[in-house]
Amino acid sequence: MKKSGLLLGVLLASVVHLSAQVTVEVTLDQNQFLPGEDLPAIVRITNRSGQTLRLGSDPGWLTFSMESGDSYAVLKTGEVPVLGPFTLESSKRAIKVVNLAPYFNLVEPGHYSLTATVTVQEWNQQISSDHRSFDVIEGATLWEQQIGVPRPPGATNPAPEVRKYRLQEANYLRKNLVLYLRLTDDAGRLNKVLPLGPMLSFGQPEPQVDRSNNLHVLYQNGPHSFSYTVVDPNGNVIRRQNYDFTTRPRLQADRDGNLTVVGGKRHPNAFDLPSPTTAETNAPVSMP
Repeated sequence: MKKSGLLLGVLLASVVHLSAQVTVEVTLDQNQFLPGEDLPAIVRITNRSGQTLRLGSDPGWLTFSMESGDSYAVLKTGEVPVLGPFTLESSKRAIKVVNLAPYFNLVEPGHYSLTATVTVQEWNQQISSDHRSFDVIEGATLWEQQIGVPRPPGATNPAPEVRKYRLQEANYLRKNLVLYLRLTDDAGRLNKVLPLGPMLSFGQPEPQVDRSNNLHVLYQNGPHSFSYTVVDPNGNVIRRQNYDFTTRPRLQADRDGNLTVVGGKRHPNAFDLPSPTTAETNAPVSMP
């Protein structure tokens, strides 16, 4: 019995010593997410062992686990792709960023915790991070509209695919209101959730769909500024611009159903899509 207790003590001391030599930390860039929203986990691995570690060659070298608020394991829907061999020298830190949303069933609002575990095969040991807590929340629906998806060239099916745009707002940490776009198919299955950006509580977004079924959204994101985003039926952001409130910007359609922003003053910046040219960035923008 004494020998068993001594062996257990040696094993525990070895694990504690190893965790002091190699540390694993997992963080998230926010504390609240909508169901289906991207969930990028940032894993930092710090090596203080005095040895060079070889990691990433085995699919199980980095694993993730989640628990709900009632301590039940969250169902995995696939294996998180983490392959990519690399070496980590002593006194160095490696960072791995992985989007976990497609690989865990996080459709129910609630409180969750995330843990990352690194396996060092050379030592036959595992090192786990502390738990990182986050919440999945429901957003309030502001507007929604069904659309038909244009058929690709050569398609033989005459029936158009139906999808739905839905604008939702979420009160992030009870401080900042964030505007989201949720894209679903006709069966209500989730295709994509996009955070469009922060929005003022008293400014209702102005959504319109153009003749190509792209969604145009103009909304107030500051006391004197508006954000303009265009998203295609596949959930790709194809345009993003900002406008200063000289006169109130608004969406206007021409005879062909094309939408443009009139009013306000364009304010080019580095986050624009497409990226602004040097002339656009430096030159004044005339108002329609």
